[in-house]
Amino acid sequence: MTNLTNTGKELLESPALKSAVHKATFRLMPMLVILYVVAFLDRTNVGFAEAALEADKGISAGAYALGAGIFFIGYAIFEIPSNLMLKKVGAKIWLARIAITWGIVSACFAFVQGEQSFIALRFLLGVTEAGLFPGIIMYLAEWFPNKHRVKMFAIFYLAQPFSQLIGSPMSGGLINIGDKIPGVHGWQVMFFIEGLLAVIAGIAAFFLLINGPAKAKFLSQEEKEALTAAMAQEDTLRKESGPSGVWAAMSSGKVWYFTVIYFCLQIAVYGVTFYLPQQVAQLTGQKVGFTVGLLAAVPWFFGIFACYFIGKYASTVIRRRVLGTWLFVSTGLCIFGSAWAGANGLPVLGIIFITLAVCSFLSIGPIAWSYPTAFLTGTAAAAGIGLINSLGNLGGFVAPILRTSINETFSSASGAMGIYALGVLPFLAALMMWGTRRFKNKADELLDD
Repeated sequence: MTNLTNTGKELLESPALKSAVHKATFRLMPMLVILYVVAFLDRTNVGFAEAALEADKGISAGAYALGAGIFFIGYAIFEIPSNLMLKKVGAKIWLARIAITWGIVSACFAFVQGEQSFIALRFLLGVTEAGLFPGIIMYLAEWFPNKHRVKMFAIFYLAQPFSQLIGSPMSGGLINIGDKIPGVHGWQVMFFIEGLLAVIAGIAAFFLLINGPAKAKFLSQEEKEALTAAMAQEDTLRKESGPSGVWAAMSSGKVWYFTVIYFCLQIAVYGVTFYLPQQVAQLTGQKVGFTVGLLAAVPWFFGIFACYFIGKYASTVIRRRVLGTWLFVSTGLCIFGSAWAGANGLPVLGIIFITLAVCSFLSIGPIAWSYPTAFLTGTAAAAGIGLINSLGNLGGFVAPILRTSINETFSSASGAMGIYALGVLPFLAALMMWGTRRFKNKADELLDD
């Protein structure tokens, strides 16, 4: 094993491999980022329509919370089947299909008539989008060695802040423009146009994505051989460390361990994201629109830099563990801080805390995904990554319902109590992230600790 590991380290430093990784980054990552930009936008733009849906269609706060969260039920049910289908037909076709169908569903939100149609469409949006995120995670794990993978995950995760940086003012602007068009509401224009963007992105993905390094015409023969050899070497090591097959992956204690970590992370992500426009509006005393959209984009602007540079720095196992632990602690503290600032009428401080929370939880994602992709491969990866993402994403279902329930239980006019409740679980995740020092993966031996 020592000789094999040494050979792997030599291969990772070869000029041909570095050149192949460089080319693959510039060839593939823009399309993957665009796909997730429109996915995250269509997943979260409902936050800009909350008040309007209540006023125009009578959708209550409870129905909104259920609708916002039920997306993740449909997502969870179809996640693993979608991942297995991607493994069968290839990323090129399946990721394109996902984007096109969810774009159509997202555009249909323009025709919501009441609570039932709103909740049904949110569920259907989750069904059609299921498999996109874990499919891309698997796709990156097939293209980029472990040493480079966190950086690639970090670039991919830039889609979230880009989505909100661009999408927040765009969503607010489309609402303002749509309100001036006779016979329609601004939120209808927002949903229709942003859904159409996903359809266009799906069509582009079909022509731009490539199913594996062996079929990459943009690589020279030497680069193709180096990248293929590196991924084959790592695949061998992953098979020694992880489960083999679908059922073994789904019953793996390590897979469930990271499912809990990811659940805690998603509680924080969507607890902030779904209510960010409303929270900014409450902090500043502004109506949700273009101005609030610009202010809501500020945390995501800084999140771009935090996610990229922290992901680039997290190139070793020790760095990933330490950074992941402290970023979870920071997420919890900053969520608490944003609630406290809002309750005490300190808007500037509140936005600063929200910004730091966004920077923290955005930077955790790439680090968290480096762990399961270091020991899962083949159908085990399809099932294990699908399980982690589907059940972990149920945090997005729990977050709005938990927040609303806590606020109603404690009659919290400022909404602070609900936010405090969401800030607890990141501390549990911090303890679990630190506990990953007990896990040893063969693929990690190729990293220089």
